[in-house]
Amino acid sequence: MSELRQECQEVGTCVELFAGGGGLAMAVHTAGFRPLLVNEYAKRACESLRINPPDPNRPDERWPLVPGDVRDVDYGKHITGEVDVLAGGPPCQPFSLGGAHKGVEDERNMFPEMFRAIRELSPKAVICENVRGLLRPSFKPYFKYILNEMRLPFEKRSEEASWEDHNEILEKLIANEDVEPSKRYFVREMEVNAADYGVPQIRNRVIIVAFRADLNVNWGAFMPKETHSEESMIHSMREGGSYWTERHKEVPPEVRKRVIANLPKLNYEDPKVKQKLTLTPWRTLRDAIVGIDENEGRPLPYVTAEAVKNKFEIGGIRDHIGWPGARTYAGHTPNVLDRPAKTVKAGVHGVPGGESVMQLDDVDFVNDGGGTGYRYMTVREAARVMTFPDHVVLDGPRGEKMRQLGNAVPVKLGAVFSQAVAEALKSVGALKDPEKRK
Repeated sequence: MSELRQECQEVGTCVELFAGGGGLAMAVHTAGFRPLLVNEYAKRACESLRINPPDPNRPDERWPLVPGDVRDVDYGKHITGEVDVLAGGPPCQPFSLGGAHKGVEDERNMFPEMFRAIRELSPKAVICENVRGLLRPSFKPYFKYILNEMRLPFEKRSEEASWEDHNEILEKLIANEDVEPSKRYFVREMEVNAADYGVPQIRNRVIIVAFRADLNVNWGAFMPKETHSEESMIHSMREGGSYWTERHKEVPPEVRKRVIANLPKLNYEDPKVKQKLTLTPWRTLRDAIVGIDENEGRPLPYVTAEAVKNKFEIGGIRDHIGWPGARTYAGHTPNVLDRPAKTVKAGVHGVPGGESVMQLDDVDFVNDGGGTGYRYMTVREAARVMTFPDHVVLDGPRGEKMRQLGNAVPVKLGAVFSQAVAEALKSVGALKDPEKRK
């Protein structure tokens, strides 16, 4: 049974910034943290949060949404109690390969607002997600500054100081340990691929986790380890492997034969390969469509050429709607079913790399754009790749829904780290007994 299906038992409280369509918010809530405040700027994403309850078993409850610019949020007005976890993914465009690459100079850089929230809320833990572009050589010095600011968030930067000048001050304070533990944070950054944690998607990201130093949390004992591997997936796809015999028995023999013929070879004598083979296989786009975790046992109905041409909803499933006009060309290649999907990006047409297009088993399938053997993914298929449960309905036209998904944190990836943070806080008695919270 998926951790996302388990009834959530409250263990603490949280504040979520830059919530988007709710991927990380759902994950933190699943780990048992009751939201005190959820902030988002985009109107369509705010509407998505309004129409989806945090817990589908309690449809009358709603996220405590405070819409608008995060710079205008008055935390004292909305929050009176203790905050256990602050979570959020500041807008990634300043550091993304798909953005303008301006980094710290970009007005969309919202890391300073994360630091303000830490100063005003003094949370026990912080979970922050962002693009791997932060690690690019041109941004790496500023990324180190981000980590230092998170370590000493109460050492506020003066308006006339440059970030470089402020960083020098922070590094001296950190080296000398001159700041009391309740005003410092222990910070760890991790480069992760979501596929290594059971998400059916190649999504490389940076996760930053921080704990208030006075709690003496040993994060190393709880830091999530990779659970899935490409090597194990390849092994499971060999002739007679579990991939075909357990989950995908109905795949046509000619398709299975083609996939097997294109599998890379494994060196079974390599110690690293042996270790990777002990992990669970990477999940694939085909797995997501058949149904995993929250959606286990609920395969999405087949999308016909007619549905693509006429934008029909298939099987009465919200957002499972055909979409015409798919194209493939050099540098714009489709997702394949028997690999994790490419990174879901915040776009619908013209997304670089063909991330919204999928190759089909039926090579004779004719889409409305004139091509054969491929089509656009439906929004519901993209949502499954992001491990959003099917009960989550996104607001807006297709482009807006895809944008919300592309900007989100995969729910399962967020849940892995949120639950690890919860266990780490429990280990030092930093979370109250659930019975005392009733």
